[in-house]
Amino acid sequence: MDTVTAKVAASRDYVVAMRRHFRMHPEVGGQEHETQKKLLGELAAMGIKARPAAGTGVIADIPGAPGGKTVAIRADIDALPVEDQIAQPYKSRNQGISHACGHDGHTAMLLGAAKTFAAMAGDLPGSVRLIFQPSEERFPGGAEFMIADGAMEGIAYVIGSHLWQPLPIGVIGVNAGALMAAPDEFTVTIQGRGGHGSMPHNTVDSVLVGAQLVLALRTITGANVDPREQAVLTIGMFKAGEVFNIIPDTAVLKGTVRSFEEGVRHAVFDQIDAYCKGICAASGATYKLDSIFGYPPVVNNPDIAAVAAAAAREVAGIRVEDVKPLMVGEDFSYYLRRAPGAFLLVGAGNPAKDCVYPHHHPKFNIDEDALGYGLETTVRTVLKLFAR
Repeated sequence: MDTVTAKVAASRDYVVAMRRHFRMHPEVGGQEHETQKKLLGELAAMGIKARPAAGTGVIADIPGAPGGKTVAIRADIDALPVEDQIAQPYKSRNQGISHACGHDGHTAMLLGAAKTFAAMAGDLPGSVRLIFQPSEERFPGGAEFMIADGAMEGIAYVIGSHLWQPLPIGVIGVNAGALMAAPDEFTVTIQGRGGHGSMPHNTVDSVLVGAQLVLALRTITGANVDPREQAVLTIGMFKAGEVFNIIPDTAVLKGTVRSFEEGVRHAVFDQIDAYCKGICAASGATYKLDSIFGYPPVVNNPDIAAVAAAAAREVAGIRVEDVKPLMVGEDFSYYLRRAPGAFLLVGAGNPAKDCVYPHHHPKFNIDEDALGYGLETTVRTVLKLFAR
């Protein structure tokens, strides 16, 4: 067993214990006060100087050799407003809140990295920045606020990872370019003219207009986006009326657009507006379009992704796979705009341990062996980046 593997193995029980602690005590974005206290206490016990940041986040530094590079590692610490339904002793004790996305594991792995690097501090050729970020799940997210609070000052490279249930245990997923999409939102409010259901000729039927819009908007990505590009448009809500025999004045549609290129992103929203304008004008309705542009896409630096892949291949029991782009969003993208870096996927699914439920599901859980794989990959990646 080499030195890195031995030091990571020495932290494994601690990382699992921390993961279970955070699973039992989840807090949603912007309210991670007890999580922050726990992090500050654990880091202090390791002799690592840390400070609160961006309200409920934490930034800490492990100094290495003077003049060396500083590599940042980021973990998100917030939970979701989802009732925990796992049948485990570490089930959430906070009603209606759970770590149904794996952030408890991300937080624990970063604490494990802190413990590992603290034990190597005298031999580190560079410094390590630990970024415990709040509010990844709630737009506008915590990344920009952490950056404004100094998280990326002096950083040469930045890395992060996500425990990923769709990948089986023992797999590290790497992408050398676009990994996660920009998650944008829109709301269309249609204003018609209501009336009695028996006399539709005296109304402007907002339900009918809304139905036409649902069908029309779903054609945009197929008809108006270059087939060589990737984009998704989904309608997630259509609400109108309360009574069976009354044509309502208004209808509301809510949806999401996912894409990777800025040109595609804006072209899709231009088409949404054009379809709304044309269909509403033809029907005698008016509309209001509210657009919310979310996080930028997560685009890995190819060189840093290659370093991370090489590091993962040195971990016993790991298989590295190239993964296709995902249409989910992540505000890690903001860190990648400040320094070259990479975001990895750590396989955490295992039917033998009932780790089969998707992210954000009440029964979501991970194979805890993934924690050791993710931790060792992270440590080895940082050490390789020091040598660049």
